[in-house]
Amino acid sequence: MKYKIALQETEEGFSVSIPGLPGCWSQGATEVEALANIQDAIHEYLATREELLRGTHARRRRIRLSR
Repeated sequence: MKYKIALQETEEGFSVSIPGLPGCWSQGATEVEALANIQDAIHEYLATREELLRGTHARRRRIRLSR
């Protein structure tokens, strides 16, 4: 799966977030490190979301967006 990222250079290195996954962000001293770290953060984010949804009565559906 592909995600768009927001990568920003900071005084400490690089900050990276995923606009499509609220609260999913990471950082690194270099751009390469930040990109590696965000991959770990995405995996953890998705695993946590699955765990939280397990046992609930939430239904999942795909919808088509129209303009």
